[in-house]
Amino acid sequence: MAKLILTHDVPNLGSAGDVVVVKDGYARNYLVPRRLAERWTPGAQKQIDAAVALRRKKAIASIEDARAVRDQLEAATYTVAKHASAQGNLYGALSSADVCAAVEAATGIKVDRRKVVIEKAIKNVGSVVVFANLHPEVSARLNVTVVAD
Repeated sequence: MAKLILTHDVPNLGSAGDVVVVKDGYARNYLVPRRLAERWTPGAQKQIDAAVALRRKKAIASIEDARAVRDQLEAATYTVAKHASAQGNLYGALSSADVCAAVEAATGIKVDRRKVVIEKAIKNVGSVVVFANLHPEVSARLNVTVVAD
């Protein structure tokens, strides 16, 4: 069994900063190579604690604040211009960073790109729905229109 500190949220395991004990193969073959976790040491624990404190400072503190931000984000439609072919196929896919830049340009609200969830790769021009997890209990539904530039 391996003792690890999660550096990112891992579904069905824990959130960033949690100390977990998992089987050696899962740690060696999945979590550590993908940089989702690192081996537990007292020094690593101090670094992760500092990073988690910084992340909490940036995060939306209360559910009421998250709901207010969600209402602002859902009220707008965001336009992202990407390089596309004549048939409307994108050269590359829509990224969470593209969505965050469009949200910040339209509303002035900064959304962490790691909190934006794009369920299926978006490779065509058109309207899509993307979700942003603002708080563990609150997510915003973002209406994004992808246009050719």
